[in-house]
Amino acid sequence: MNKSKSIIFVVSFLCVGIQFLSAQININVDVKKPGSPVQKTMYGIFFEDINYGADGGLYAEKVKNRSFEFPQSLLGWTTFGKVEVLTEGAPFPNNPHYVRLSYPGHDEKRTGMDNEGFFGVTVDKDAEYRFSVWSRVPTEASSIRVEIIDESSNIIASQKLTIDSKDWKKYQVMIKSSKTVNKGRLRIFLTSKNAVDLEHVSLFPVDTWKGRENGLRKDLAQALYDLHPGVFRFPGGCIVEGTGIEDRYQWKNTVGQLENRKTNENRWEFTFPYRFFPDYRQSYGLGFFEFFQLSEDIGAEPLPVLNCGMACQYQNWDKETAHVKVCDLDTYVQGALDLIEFANGDTTTEWGKVRAQMGHPAPFNLKMMAVGNEQWGSFYPQRLEPFVKAIRAKYPNFKVIGSAGPSPDGKDFDYGWQEMKRLKTDLVDEHYYKDPQWFLNNAARYDKYDRKGPKVFAGEYACHPKNRKNNFEAALCEAAFMTGFERNADVVHMCTYAPLFAHVDGWQWRPDLIWFDNQRSVRSANYYVQQLYGMHVGTHVLKTVADKLPLTGKDGIYASSVIDKSKNEIYLKIANTSDVVKNVTYTLAGLKAGERKGTLTVLKSDNPDAENTIENPTAVVPVTTDLKISGNTLNVELAPKTFSLYVIKL
Repeated sequence: MNKSKSIIFVVSFLCVGIQFLSAQININVDVKKPGSPVQKTMYGIFFEDINYGADGGLYAEKVKNRSFEFPQSLLGWTTFGKVEVLTEGAPFPNNPHYVRLSYPGHDEKRTGMDNEGFFGVTVDKDAEYRFSVWSRVPTEASSIRVEIIDESSNIIASQKLTIDSKDWKKYQVMIKSSKTVNKGRLRIFLTSKNAVDLEHVSLFPVDTWKGRENGLRKDLAQALYDLHPGVFRFPGGCIVEGTGIEDRYQWKNTVGQLENRKTNENRWEFTFPYRFFPDYRQSYGLGFFEFFQLSEDIGAEPLPVLNCGMACQYQNWDKETAHVKVCDLDTYVQGALDLIEFANGDTTTEWGKVRAQMGHPAPFNLKMMAVGNEQWGSFYPQRLEPFVKAIRAKYPNFKVIGSAGPSPDGKDFDYGWQEMKRLKTDLVDEHYYKDPQWFLNNAARYDKYDRKGPKVFAGEYACHPKNRKNNFEAALCEAAFMTGFERNADVVHMCTYAPLFAHVDGWQWRPDLIWFDNQRSVRSANYYVQQLYGMHVGTHVLKTVADKLPLTGKDGIYASSVIDKSKNEIYLKIANTSDVVKNVTYTLAGLKAGERKGTLTVLKSDNPDAENTIENPTAVVPVTTDLKISGNTLNVELAPKTFSLYVIKL
């Protein structure tokens, strides 16, 4: 071996040795002295009707514009023969339009209409569907034929329905499909010479979440349940504000009789011209009652968000005239008080009675509410203050959540926090959609927050890689960042990833937690990070340090730990964001000697851009194996770019 080769060999050996030494990390977890309690609401979900998240998504209705209340009354429908849109004598004041099908003038002609559904009417072979319609006849009894047709106009399901009343009445019939169709249509034929009036035309799968008639799409609701969320924020963020104040989300329009719920513009239909959906409306079939019911179903605390008298500032740029004057906020404030009564009031109260009539006499036990979404500047605290005073006066123990605006730092953020402290809100809602490096750099964000001020609700956050996809890189960075939530559970009480849903044919924003088409859904890599945290919340933080310091990114390692006293388990969460193997020794100080069982769950990928798709839903999924732990030390080898969860039975 010549001299130059010897030098290269020695240098290479030293580099390997240095790399090996730097990869050895000793972590001490204090099991004997559990720290701050972890709130049951710590990890949750946030629903907003963006990306066709409600109609065409979670809400299982298959008919678009079922009450003919879109700006163009027949948008979503194709008509043939003699079809009129009328309003005189309509059964539902908030939805005054209906259609009349009349004889086309010749026995060999036809009158009827097709509905295109949401990117098609999708049905499964041998599955049952409930067709319903409010109808009447102007003169004599009449009949219609209800069909589901496939992409080639072949009939795959058909039923006849006789309409025999001159008064408005609900009719329904069950339809079974003879084959699976993805982009079919619903067709209604007039089969009599006598005219018939139709209103609120609906087609629902019988097999919905919990089997409810006005139900939710089963696979999407199950995905929410499987997250084990502690809190459920609804009905959205910017949706609450509206493009203009007249378009804001008004909860009272979403409760009561289904057919009389007033449809509304969706502020996302025009927002992105490159993803333009002018027929994206809100039917409010999925309304506040259904949101409360879903919260109960999935075991999450409900967290409604109400408008504070301000339209979306992004679209109005702090124009005072776009917002409600402070002196005119009485109905808005009363709406907040009425919502608490709707959720919690006795059945003898005005709004408690409405809840009971809708099928839920027991209270929903609402404990908190957010007022305002991403407001900033002086306009917001001026309008929030009367809400805080009124709610505290009537419900002293009720929690009010305020906002720090749309950014995680800067002048407006600092001002927002200052004002929330002045108003003594219980929590402050922080939002951040940032790049991967920001998430890695900010794992220690809450280490120095004021312990005596309002608590933190990270109400909207997501890692946005360059390609804006739900890839593994984003998921790993979120997992690393969330160790900071957990470590600071005395300050951070809630967090919710955003947005939640996206239709592959109708999205306006990405990344999103769960993607779907009309038949299938896929859980992103980000979903599995949220699930691993949500299923392993714990009850108390365990001090977790290396060289007496928290693990917030040194050598690419991020870690936190909790104990669950009710389950008698310890959860160790650790992310290796580096490109090299890390050898870690956990010392579980205070743990008694003996052999224990446990599990290791790892989320990893060799490709940072890997993502789960409809076609490949398992590209990045967690893998769990059994462990046996002896004594109070745990020696582990962390592969590069991994998030690991250790569950240890005590």
